Amino acid sequence: MRHLACAVAAMILAALPAASHAQSGGVERLYILNCGEGKAGDISRWSPGVNEGQSMDFVDNCYLIKHAQGWMLWDTGIADAVASMPNGLPPSDPKAVTWHRPKTLIGQLEQVGVKPSDIKVLAVSHTHPDHIGNVELLPDAMLYVQRAEYDWPGADGRPRFKKDHPVTLLDGDRDVFSDGSVIILATPGHTPGHQSLLVKLPKTGEIVLSGDAVHFRSNWDSRRVPAMNASKEQTLASMEKIAGVLTKDKAQLWINHDKAQRDGLKLAPEFYD
Repeated sequence: MRHLACAVAAMILAALPAASHAQSGGVERLYILNCGEGKAGDISRWSPGVNEGQSMDFVDNCYLIKHAQGWMLWDTGIADAVASMPNGLPPSDPKAVTWHRPKTLIGQLEQVGVKPSDIKVLAVSHTHPDHIGNVELLPDAMLYVQRAEYDWPGADGRPRFKKDHPVTLLDGDRDVFSDGSVIILATPGHTPGHQSLLVKLPKTGEIVLSGDAVHFRSNWDSRRVPAMNASKEQTLASMEKIAGVLTKDKAQLWINHDKAQRDGLKLAPEFYD
């Protein structure tokens, strides 16, 4: 009996460090970074047949995630160079968004004590310029992107990323840190390899970062699909996938470009934990 008691005690002691580590693991903080502000010339571009001729203010968010295993950045926003353009970055389509960059990505990282080299994991919702403008400011961060997006030809057939940027190509969902706290969700439709992100915070709870699976709340509520999307059918299926995650995980939906929602959230250096 004495030997059995000693063996049980040894097993309990051996398990304690692992339990302590599990409690201290996962996501610790989530920062919302201002990665662009602008005005759309005509929001019927995103909601065909609705809101014809109406303009709308847009925002562009990036999200800095502090995980027990290191720093992760979700989306990189409008290129920092736009911050030096007094009139912003005008679009080729007058219906689209004229973007401004009130704060640089690098400046906001510095504000919370993070250097670009500290970020080990980088993921982008998709490859439109307002989401990948600063990818190459993080040349050593491992880039997580869907294979369908990576292989999708860019302008004039050019690749969408530098070939020497370290990359992990995905063919569906991915548990980034293998602990269930940060999960990339494949949500194609807006682009061939669009993806969203589920983040599980200890106090705030679970949040789905939409990317451009949807652009503003009324489009989500009415399941509207922008005319420029790669696939209407995939977009609608991805919206239903997100809706299922929201229900299953009792998660919030943070819509990336929705200014009305973003105005009610805390921006860096404040954070969610």
